[in-house]
Amino acid sequence: MGITSAEIHAKLKEFFGFDTFKGEQEKVIEHLCNGGDAFVLMPTGAGKSLCYQLPALLMEGCAIVISPLIALMKNQVDAIRGFVSDNEGIAHFLNSSLSRQQIEDVKKDVLSGVTKLLYVAPETLTKWENISFLQDVKLSFYAIDEAHCISEWGHDFRPEYRKIRALVDQIGRAPIIALTATATPKVQSDIQKNLGMMDAKVFKTSFNRPNLYYEIREKNDPKRDIIKFVRQHPRQSGIIYCLSRKKVEEMAQLLCVNGVKALPYHAGLDAKVRAANQDAFLMEDVDVIVATIAFGMGIDKADVRFVIHYDIPKSLEGYYQETGRAGRDGEQSSCICFYSYKDIRKLEKFMQGKPVAEQEIGKQLLQETAAYAESSMCRRKLLLSYFGEQYDVENCGNCDNCMHPKVHYEGKEDMLLLLELVDTLPERFKTDHLAAILAGVRTSMVNSYRHFSLPLFGAGSDHNEKFWVGIVRQAVLLGFLDKEIESYGLISLNDKGRSFLKNPHELMLSIEQDFNASDDDDDDDSASAARQMGGGGDLILLSMLRDLRKDMAHKLNLQPWVIFSDASLEDMSIMYPVTLDELRKCQGVGEGKASKFGAEFVRIIGKYVLENEIDRPDDFVLKSVKSKQPYKITIIQNVDKGVPIDDIARLLDMDMDQFLTALESIVYSGTKLNLDYYIDEELDPDVVDELLDYFENEAETDSLEEARRKLGEDTYSDLELRLIRLRYICEKGL
Repeated sequence: MGITSAEIHAKLKEFFGFDTFKGEQEKVIEHLCNGGDAFVLMPTGAGKSLCYQLPALLMEGCAIVISPLIALMKNQVDAIRGFVSDNEGIAHFLNSSLSRQQIEDVKKDVLSGVTKLLYVAPETLTKWENISFLQDVKLSFYAIDEAHCISEWGHDFRPEYRKIRALVDQIGRAPIIALTATATPKVQSDIQKNLGMMDAKVFKTSFNRPNLYYEIREKNDPKRDIIKFVRQHPRQSGIIYCLSRKKVEEMAQLLCVNGVKALPYHAGLDAKVRAANQDAFLMEDVDVIVATIAFGMGIDKADVRFVIHYDIPKSLEGYYQETGRAGRDGEQSSCICFYSYKDIRKLEKFMQGKPVAEQEIGKQLLQETAAYAESSMCRRKLLLSYFGEQYDVENCGNCDNCMHPKVHYEGKEDMLLLLELVDTLPERFKTDHLAAILAGVRTSMVNSYRHFSLPLFGAGSDHNEKFWVGIVRQAVLLGFLDKEIESYGLISLNDKGRSFLKNPHELMLSIEQDFNASDDDDDDDSASAARQMGGGGDLILLSMLRDLRKDMAHKLNLQPWVIFSDASLEDMSIMYPVTLDELRKCQGVGEGKASKFGAEFVRIIGKYVLENEIDRPDDFVLKSVKSKQPYKITIIQNVDKGVPIDDIARLLDMDMDQFLTALESIVYSGTKLNLDYYIDEELDPDVVDELLDYFENEAETDSLEEARRKLGEDTYSDLELRLIRLRYICEKGL
């Protein structure tokens, strides 16, 4: 006779202190206790761990819990021991952190039947001595936590996880429960196939977390935005995710300098330091933890009020899981992500050198993330759709796109144009290729397939590729087109799309945000973007500053943007700097420009603040951490010696894009560099003259995007544009 419902409820109250279950928990537990395999898909905070912890305490034998993070096993074991009186042996972990004597003690408890849960890493399970040991143990079931690690399409794929089924067969068959908070239908199928549990009962809880507010912010000045946000939420717990260890350290230090209690967490820290920092966060000795994605799995802190992504995650699964660590208590919490398409390109570069299939999968996942970030549609609808869940509410009321709707227009004709193209193509293609055909852009793919000869090539040339990419995304969300993830994102027309082609009707589409406008850190487009994102300043002061800049430009015979960019003026109208020190903290100002042009600007701002009795936002002034910039001296010294810049970049292990960015940082901070030796040797004299003439007489801003539009997209290389811009600024602006 199996375990009864009354027994399950009694043990729930005895061990965990709850009177009722959440969602599907009770059904999962009953199914597992009766010997069935289960696939459990529950969002973070829905109580996945209880689905295997309670059955393990109820059933005869020991449950093997396979978990990916050694660092968190102790916390999970301590939690179980805390629930079950003072029986220390009730739960153990077995991994490489234990001494030989500790391992023997664990095995003794397991063999004696005292231990009900044994946590192991998949790497530990592969060792023959552990396989042999477990063959002598009566097992209740196997629980595979974070099961998405099995799938190559999951956001945290681990090859060791794909060996689990073979290990189970070696040790001895018992029921299997696989659990994850994030799995698309493709990932779910992959997990079940790999574990040999296609007949397992599937338990799904809605992915919708109505208490979470989702927002994407353009990555103009994320450090200042983050400091401002954290200060506006004092004494609240939050997690800030960064992709690199270096950025984690920098961000944690910056927060501390600005009066926020924060600590870093990443795999490069000593294990004891990591554990201490994690405990400090859990015990609320610090408010904010800055971390790589290594932090958070299994963390049971219910009152995390915000999760901020400094960098865009590599996949929507990763994003969803990390944002899911906010608001596990059901209270309103914020999920803010800073996004620039530049970051997507960087992440794609990191994939180089990996197997082609792995690169294709990674790029597809990245493009899905970019689509989410750039879309004007409801964030919640997009996320749920990605995980195969229909969300029929028109306005969720708790994301940036729903609370601040973007522009919509009647898009029936555009949709018909796209669907007709997909229908007439004999083969299937990806989103970017379809967009290029409609926009009339002759990419290498368009040329190789001779698609420039298609009747529909350029049929939508009144819009750019970016626009058509947005239309394709909306067509997929509306169910007119299918995107085959398994075949790397190929697009096909489905029955609903064919029906729309035959019987078109009025269709409102959104104009999606363009996060590609600013490819360079100093582009002036960032100012208008900042205003669109709700960061505009004092318009009266801004107008006064522009007039001052214009007058100064006439007197000095300079282009206005050479004095201060629009982004710099926008910053001044927000921060009201009244001293040169404060002015230097404004975006794109630096030491040189502040000293040369700043006095009159701070005088006017000071007078304006006094006359209008303005309460300056002192809390917005970002205190900076002194940057060591070891590369700066090396670059200046080598440029002075006339060393070719390619060689300097190689010396510093930088690609050319990174090196040019470093050069721009040095020049914009007030140091004049003479690059004539390289420019005169490597660049065509006519190109140099033409570009100098452009920056001298035509350029209204220093935006490279604007330069490309005016001079022709493919007329000049990035290297030519950026070097001549630097030369012009050094000659005229400093």
